[in-house]
Amino acid sequence: MPVSGAVRERIRTFLDADDEIRYVFPASILMSIQSSVLVVVSRKSITVLSTGFWSTKAPKSLVARLSRNTVLGPVDVQSTPYFRLDGVDYEIDDEYVAVVNAADAEIASPQDLPRDPLPDL
Repeated sequence: MPVSGAVRERIRTFLDADDEIRYVFPASILMSIQSSVLVVVSRKSITVLSTGFWSTKAPKSLVARLSRNTVLGPVDVQSTPYFRLDGVDYEIDDEYVAVVNAADAEIASPQDLPRDPLPDL
């Protein structure tokens, strides 16, 4: 499910003014009271924002900020998909596995990404 424009605006308050959001997806921290988070992959960093216990959409506080060169994957898909980031396991829905892989592909070999088939749009 895409993140709304209103949520993206709230997320921007946690980023540098000149930063650009590339990917945003919800995740859950396994075995934690602070379970719901938004993982934000931007041009400059990977930012994990807590949404609190009852919400999954309103970012409330900064959990972690890592270098954009940090690799999120691989995603373990043996049961419920999850990935480990900075020593913490984050569970995601199946639909976000491709998002994690795309974010990692950008830093793994940006020159190998496919060209935009419709660059004028």
